[in-house]
Amino acid sequence: MQPEFRPTACPHDCPSTCALEVEVLDDHTIGRVRGNPRNDYTAGVICAKVAAYRERVHHPERLTHPLQRVGAKGSGEFRQISWDQAIDEVAEAIDRARAAHGAETVWPYHFAGTMGLVQRDSIHRFRHAFGFSREHETICVTTACNGWVAGHGKIWGADPREIGESDLIVVWGGNPVSTQVNVMTHIAKARKTRGAKLVVIDPYRTPTAEAADIHIPIRPGTDGALACAIMQVLFAENLADWDYMREFSDGPERLQQHLTTRTPEWAEEITGIPADDIRDLARLYGRTERAYLRVGYGFTRSRNGAANMHAVTCLPVVTGKWQHRGGGALFSNRELYGVDGTLIKGLDLVDPNTRALDMSQIGRVLTGDAKALQGGPPVTMLFTQNINPAEVAPETTRVIDGMMRDDLFTCVHEQFMTASAKLADIVLPATMFLEHEDMYQGGGHFYLQVHKALIEPLGECRSNVDVINGLARRLGSDYPAFHMTAWELIDDALRRSGRPGADDVLAEGWIDCTKPFEEAHFLNGFGHDDGKFHFAADWSKIGADCDAMSALPDHLDVIDGATDAHPYRLVAAPARRFLNTSFTEMPSSRKKEGRPMALVHPDTCKTLGLEEGSRVRLGNELGDLVVHVRPFDGLQAHTVVVEGIWPNEAFEEGRGINTIVSADAALPGGGAAFHDTAIWMRPA
Repeated sequence: MQPEFRPTACPHDCPSTCALEVEVLDDHTIGRVRGNPRNDYTAGVICAKVAAYRERVHHPERLTHPLQRVGAKGSGEFRQISWDQAIDEVAEAIDRARAAHGAETVWPYHFAGTMGLVQRDSIHRFRHAFGFSREHETICVTTACNGWVAGHGKIWGADPREIGESDLIVVWGGNPVSTQVNVMTHIAKARKTRGAKLVVIDPYRTPTAEAADIHIPIRPGTDGALACAIMQVLFAENLADWDYMREFSDGPERLQQHLTTRTPEWAEEITGIPADDIRDLARLYGRTERAYLRVGYGFTRSRNGAANMHAVTCLPVVTGKWQHRGGGALFSNRELYGVDGTLIKGLDLVDPNTRALDMSQIGRVLTGDAKALQGGPPVTMLFTQNINPAEVAPETTRVIDGMMRDDLFTCVHEQFMTASAKLADIVLPATMFLEHEDMYQGGGHFYLQVHKALIEPLGECRSNVDVINGLARRLGSDYPAFHMTAWELIDDALRRSGRPGADDVLAEGWIDCTKPFEEAHFLNGFGHDDGKFHFAADWSKIGADCDAMSALPDHLDVIDGATDAHPYRLVAAPARRFLNTSFTEMPSSRKKEGRPMALVHPDTCKTLGLEEGSRVRLGNELGDLVVHVRPFDGLQAHTVVVEGIWPNEAFEEGRGINTIVSADAALPGGGAAFHDTAIWMRPA
């Protein structure tokens, strides 16, 4: 066959969900990968790690056959078995477990190794069909969603293409140069055509902050205080839009009164940002009509993350930015699409009385913590897809200890022999996105995309849908979706949602789900019953653990704050060439990232006697680990940044960064606090 570029979509855990063109060389081989220029959000631009995807799909260490453990847990000693034998082993383990402890002892555990709505979410119909433990999906955006919904009521925002029409873009708690490159395409357009300014608010000088006109290097977890002080200036200097607020918000007078004492000087003590800089930022934002607030996830991955998100997203409401093109805000468009996943997820099978275990607390669950288990049985059978908990979940030591239990049977469906796969009893080889069908919705844009396989599966690899369906049939389910192909499930979901069928969408390339300007900008009303933006959040509707939370925006002081014993605050930020632990196996990514490094302020280095390349030990009550030092002046003196997530084995002592990250739940309603860690630091 002649090589040709064919369309598809990126499946990875990123809001961009880029439209791709992949060069297919033959039925088993790809060449170049590039952005699809026909898609006006992707605009032909993709990240370097996906551009090098042939390294990943053709990696010599991909899993290709089912494996059964023959050595001790964690030894990595396996033997090849057939698919029939593998399915039998897993099914029999499930039967033994539920006979001994009931159905809730089985925990299908997953997340976003693929963002495809069929390959990712089919595991839910498996759990619902058999009454297995449900999963409270807290590891990524729970805090951000909770904070946004508290104010807006619905999760969507201003069209991201409008960034190109803005005069000021504020990127708050995100690093799109490294993690969502398409945002920068539209920022570059605004800077070139309109002279727009870019402000980045982030604890350290990320590549995005490096490119900005202004960088605000805030202390981790203090974003709510900064937002309140900005609003205080907006009210005090007549930069608030009272007409807009009185029509579209609840109680702006109460908010103004509440913020009287939240001055820039008050915020300086909390955030470490000089009061004059806060005033300058407030004036710049207040005086710029077309100011677009692009909020990220990073600043919400804190025990007070939901409160921070709510406070920050009050800013466009106080100033009436939602009225203008190139104004308003965007966190995610996740509620834009309305895809009916009844059959995909088995939603008609859900028993709300079945416990939903907190996925971020998998270490506590697997080590028998009664609170984490919600008074129910132990988890004695773990089935995972799309996730590597032994490295990406908080409290790594507990996770590994739990997975090492002799009475726990674990099946891992994976593409590589990850740290989690090494702890499994059965390892099943998984397809990559180019080898199966799926459907995607973009959190950072508005296109619903479907694709078919472009090449044949490697070896004996099977898709998530094929494994779930085969296992469910082996266990005796007659639920219709377990007898449907992935393409049939896609077609069913689209038609249930009032959309064209799968073949029609494939032929078109995607469905544009954009809302009209007035609706996207909430000019027909916000998502609450009263149609108002809620400055006064009703946190009790979001989570029960809300007694400590102020209804009005404020600094919620529940973070793991610095102390004499733990004087430094750690941010475990994403690395540019990794995505969680995906891409860590690619030679080009490993070469670019080098090795695990701690970014430490030069003044702190001098105090501790550290220099470039010094070994330093970071720790707290959860454990400790060793990394090398890179002196870096783009953060405050008591902030430390370690970019990752590196595999555990990349660290000297085999302990990864999440060893020292707590699984404590954020307020309210849970959420992982990956960037909220107080540590000690000393030369190793």
